[in-house]
Amino acid sequence: MVSATAIDLVKNELPVDEDSVTLTGDVTTGLVLVDIVNGFCTVGAGLMAPRAPDKQISRMVDESAQLARMFCEKKWPVFAFLDTHHPDVPEPPYPTHCIAGTDEANLVPALQWLENESNVTLRCKDCIDGFLGSLEKDGSNVFVDWVKNHNIETILVVGICTDICVLDFVCSALSARNRGHITPLRDVIVYSSGCATYDLPLHVAKNIPGALAHPQELMHHVGLYMAKGRGAKVVSKVSFAASKKPHMC
Repeated sequence: MVSATAIDLVKNELPVDEDSVTLTGDVTTGLVLVDIVNGFCTVGAGLMAPRAPDKQISRMVDESAQLARMFCEKKWPVFAFLDTHHPDVPEPPYPTHCIAGTDEANLVPALQWLENESNVTLRCKDCIDGFLGSLEKDGSNVFVDWVKNHNIETILVVGICTDICVLDFVCSALSARNRGHITPLRDVIVYSSGCATYDLPLHVAKNIPGALAHPQELMHHVGLYMAKGRGAKVVSKVSFAASKKPHMC
């Protein structure tokens, strides 16, 4: 187990200054939910799921569900990635998880209602990076089309894992933005409390062939740090306010 002193040292040496963001609707904002499925979030749901209640993951699910409710009430666009794999296509170095057709690949109970919302786009993906997982055989990209069709200027990203699927997606989205492939997207915002990762202490990892230690709090911080280093905005608070645009008579 990584000591609190060691984690504080890393945070002091690699600080992530978090801002706050207020969403008014004046800038078209889309919510992106990354892999908030049973196989990663529900206790005992699979090899990649927590074995016991996990505060960081529970907080992430709660924060994500609250944001999803707000976006759906306002009919703002929502895009949800669902990690989904075929049983005969492994994803090394990870064990079998989130097999298509199983409950592991379903949204957690707190978010299953999204399946019936008209403003929500669901995308099953079979790879870590949701941006790549949005590619179709004809070369089109479902996520890019979603951004363009809704004229989205900002995306707010939440989900799991902060340092893996969330980070990979954020980095690809930023690179695509920088290359002009995903206009009109300008800002990628990562909500820290709306993200989480898993915990695999060193003493446990040593007994699992090929496993790497993965201290939760430390890797969550590293994921946020790397996202910010790639150009994302990291925020610790998300609030909503009325539009500042004048009403036309």
